[in-house]
Amino acid sequence: MSVMLAILALALGIFSIPASASPVANQCEERLCQADLLAPVAQKLNENRPIHIMMIGDSLTAGDALSHGWREAFDSLYGSFGRGVVDGARPYAGYLTWGMNSTASPGWLVNGIFGKAWQSAGGLPVGLSGYTKSANAAGEWMTLTAEDPRYSFDRFVLCGQTEPIAGSLQVAIGNETHVFALQSDTAGAQCMETRALQTAGSVTIQTLEDKPVTINSIGTFRVAGAGVTISNLGVPGSQLVHANRKDAATVSAELNAYRPDMVVIAFGTNEGFNSGLDIKAYEANLRNYIQFMRSQLPSTVPLMLIGPPNALTRNKAIAQAGQIAPFVCETGLMVPGNIQHVNAVQRLVAEEMGLVFWDWSMAMGTQCAMYEWRAAGLAAQDAIHFKKAGGKRIGEILTADLRDAFRKIGEGGQAQTGLPANDTGVQIIR
Repeated sequence: MSVMLAILALALGIFSIPASASPVANQCEERLCQADLLAPVAQKLNENRPIHIMMIGDSLTAGDALSHGWREAFDSLYGSFGRGVVDGARPYAGYLTWGMNSTASPGWLVNGIFGKAWQSAGGLPVGLSGYTKSANAAGEWMTLTAEDPRYSFDRFVLCGQTEPIAGSLQVAIGNETHVFALQSDTAGAQCMETRALQTAGSVTIQTLEDKPVTINSIGTFRVAGAGVTISNLGVPGSQLVHANRKDAATVSAELNAYRPDMVVIAFGTNEGFNSGLDIKAYEANLRNYIQFMRSQLPSTVPLMLIGPPNALTRNKAIAQAGQIAPFVCETGLMVPGNIQHVNAVQRLVAEEMGLVFWDWSMAMGTQCAMYEWRAAGLAAQDAIHFKKAGGKRIGEILTADLRDAFRKIGEGGQAQTGLPANDTGVQIIR
């Protein structure tokens, strides 16, 4: 069942949607709005309990600029609880995983929700990461190695697809070896995890037979202690509408296994550069996607929309999209018209549906801020993407805003350590 079908089911009332925690629009015009909804996250941090933040979006999420800057800033305040969820292997050219090094043998085939990896017919079910990696022969491998001791781990999770003819995977963590069997009488999504006796800095996954295996995502965490994990799951070039291609059952299984304490939705830049964007259809899809995600998460898990950053173009059609008079910056660069529309829609939807909203564009400064960021070496020459230094700066701004919100919510509490008991139905492999 695709997310699109699940969204249609939501529209028909098949799923029960939790009531909005803040249903009345408050006309917030600040950089961070509805921050009171972060109370469950603030409480866990105050109690020294681990937090997992999951960010889902486009190339700006995949590139890990903002998310890594945010991760670094949170690490300095609360410590790290692991690197979190990644795609596994290298699903596209230029794939980045700051803090972890990802390698793979050449035999993995990739299916995704957008671009060359998208298969309109016969594609394998795709989950949260936006990609699947499949192999059909023994000896195919992928590795994940921590580049920093903060990202060592002793809890490893793998989510994949089961079927009657599926093969098995050998998972080596440090000196320990485990077998994850994907063979099952029925086809479907399943997540399995193992908890190592000692923390390790790397994991190697290898196929054991000449049988098909499909991996949707993998994740590395700590079992005990406190700290923050920020997972960034993005697909370059994608728009929110492409997230409807994800398989609802796979998404559900992954959310059940990874247990995020907060989910961030960060689409909008590619919509902003789409001069033919139907803004009403975009708003309807955004509302339905939020309803779908809420149907898959505990009511205590807040959702946050991050508006698109300031970006610039030389294309007049893009700048005039949505019947907006072009806003011209230095050297003829202009602000894409639909970025302003997307940002306004996200702000409104967040208010009406009870989501946290953070205005990335406002955090950068003026309406031509991207020109200044690029001149300072913080953004790429395309005036869209960010360099690592730019990600660090914007991550620090977001962290400061959230930290201020946490203070206002109220800090304090007794320290608690360790993960909650495993009651999610995920298969534990010792």
